[in-house]
Amino acid sequence: MEFQDYYGLLGVPKTASDKEIRSAYRKLARKYHPDVNPGNPEAETRFKQVTEAYEVLSDPEKRKKYDQLGARWKDYEAWQHAKAAGAQPQDQPFDWSGFVSRGGPRGARYEYRSVTPEELQDQFGEEHIFSDFFETFFGRGEGGARGDRAARPRRGNDLENVTEVSLAEAYRGATRLVDLPQPDGQTRRIEVKIPPGVDNGSRVRIAGQGAPGRSGGPPGDLYLVTLVRPDPRFERHGDELRTRVTAPFPTLLLGGEVRVPIPDGRSLALRIPAGTQDGRVFRLRGQGMPHLGQADVRGDLHAEVHARLPERLTARQRELVEEFARTSTEVAA
Repeated sequence: MEFQDYYGLLGVPKTASDKEIRSAYRKLARKYHPDVNPGNPEAETRFKQVTEAYEVLSDPEKRKKYDQLGARWKDYEAWQHAKAAGAQPQDQPFDWSGFVSRGGPRGARYEYRSVTPEELQDQFGEEHIFSDFFETFFGRGEGGARGDRAARPRRGNDLENVTEVSLAEAYRGATRLVDLPQPDGQTRRIEVKIPPGVDNGSRVRIAGQGAPGRSGGPPGDLYLVTLVRPDPRFERHGDELRTRVTAPFPTLLLGGEVRVPIPDGRSLALRIPAGTQDGRVFRLRGQGMPHLGQADVRGDLHAEVHARLPERLTARQRELVEEFARTSTEVAA
């Protein structure tokens, strides 16, 4: 598999913060989303690449593996999964050939071999300085330091699933059926609630629905990463929404009422005062997107009103408009 430079795909440095990574991903996801680029295979490929990059760099454990192992990180994850499924490490060792140390001289190549927790404990004691790194990547032996201790319970891995929602679903909340692979090769289907207010890159945590634990340990969590499909009727900026509505030309002159759509399919009545200028923006307080985690707190909806002109005029209408134009000129003079 061709190595992907995830930092390069997102256009961020390796020192980028979680916020910078999330911001870069959201910008690129909107740019390359298939709904925005229908029938464009290059944009679809690019969208998949930046989504994969975000899935890895937004997860602290995956990002740590990627930073340490580079192009080999996926190979190592596959080895870990095989080990978790019951394969013995000594029968299926991880091949470190071709792994280049990033800390040594440029072009230097090093030899590696597997190191067990027992070897590290013999050299550094129970609380050896490499314990966090080692257990993150390699786990502990099932029998403890010398086989004389009971296996330690270990929490299962967290799982991620990317799902798309419409703006209407992000506005009111939604549910999804998610199929989860099981160790026996079967799948388990669960119903997941997506709360109102999710945005591109939002991570919805479903506790205890990740991979099963080992040796009696608790299961991990499931995270749904949401992608919100663009809605041509609205522009979204966080919890704020902006939409464009039209009103008959006489309504702007004389005043009246127009209907303003909201994402869930309903519409709101907006009073237009007489003499409203074309392009004026009205703010409908509390009618924007709900704040994630606080569904009763909403942003505002901004309605930009424009005049809707008739395509054809009757003879009488034309006569009246011409008279209106003459009188307007006389008043201006």
